[in-house]
Amino acid sequence: MALDQKILVVDQMHDSIHEVFRRIGFECSYRPEITRKEMIQILPDYVGLIIRSKTIVDHELILKAKKLRFIGRAGAGVDSIDVDLLAKKGITLFNAPEGNRDAVGEHGVGMLLMLLNKLRLADKEVRSYQWDRESNRGHELKNKVVGIFGFGFMGSAFAEKLRGFDCEIIAYDKYKKGYTSDINYVKEVDLTDFKRRTEILSIHIPLTHETSHLFDYDYLSSFRDLKYIINMARGEVLSLKDLNAIMCEGNLSGAALDVLENEKLNTLTSEQQKIYQSLFDHEHTIFSPHIAGWTYESYERINHVLAKKISELKF
Repeated sequence: MALDQKILVVDQMHDSIHEVFRRIGFECSYRPEITRKEMIQILPDYVGLIIRSKTIVDHELILKAKKLRFIGRAGAGVDSIDVDLLAKKGITLFNAPEGNRDAVGEHGVGMLLMLLNKLRLADKEVRSYQWDRESNRGHELKNKVVGIFGFGFMGSAFAEKLRGFDCEIIAYDKYKKGYTSDINYVKEVDLTDFKRRTEILSIHIPLTHETSHLFDYDYLSSFRDLKYIINMARGEVLSLKDLNAIMCEGNLSGAALDVLENEKLNTLTSEQQKIYQSLFDHEHTIFSPHIAGWTYESYERINHVLAKKISELKF
C-alpha cells in the first residue's frame, strides 16, 4: 500500500493511531474536533474513515465518500452505521470488539459485586458516619444462576471473568447454536429454560429493530426468578420506564446500568427526568457513563485490532 493513502480519523483515539497505521501504509489525518459539515466536505479525499459511536454514518455521508474503501469502528456497536448501504457501495466495515471485550467483562463483574454486596449504600453510610452492618449484609455470587443474553465477544468475556466465582452460567443466543460445545463453564439453553432459571440477567445484544425495547415490562416479568439486571450493551434495548416500574413494585433486588436510553442527560424530557430520578434515588441501582469498555488498555488495543483487520483488506 502506498503511504499517500489517507485515513480520516474523526473521533478521539489513542495517540498510537498515527504510528500503528503508518506501519501498514496509511497516513492519518487526525480531526477529532471536526464538524459534520466539514467531514462531508473533505471525505471524498480519503480511502478510510475511523469513527466511534458518536459519528452517524448515514446516506448523506456515504454518498459523498467517493474514494472510501473502508470504515473502522473503534468499538463493537454498529447501530449508528447504515451497514446495508455500505455493502451496496462495496465499502468494508470493520469493528473492534476484541479490543474492549476484557474491559467489559471486568466492568460487569465489578458492577455485579457492588450490587450483591450493597457497596454503594454501605460506602454512602460510612461516609455519613453510620456503622450499620446488618442492613448492609450482602449475598454471595456462588451458586447463583447468571444468565447471559447474547453470547458474542462481550457476553463470552463476561462469562470468562465469572469462572472463578463458582456460580452457574447459562447462555441464550437466538442466532447461534453449539457455541458452548468447547466451553465447560457455560451451559447453552433455550429461551424457555433461560427465563425459568436466570437469577442474574446480563444483556449483551446489539441494538437493532428487533431488539429495541425488547426488555420491556412483559418480557422482564416472564422471568420466573429474576433478581438482578446488568446492561452494558445499548440503553435502548431495555425500557427504563418498565424497569423502574418493576423495581418500584419490589420485584427486583437491583440493577446495574452502564448505558441509558438517552445518554445526553441535558436533553431529557420531563417524563425521562422523572424515570431517571426514580432510578437514581433507588438504593439498589448502580450507574456508570457508558465506560464498560473504556479502559486505558482497551483505548490503545483497539488501534491495533483495527489496523490488523484493515491491513488484510485487498485493494
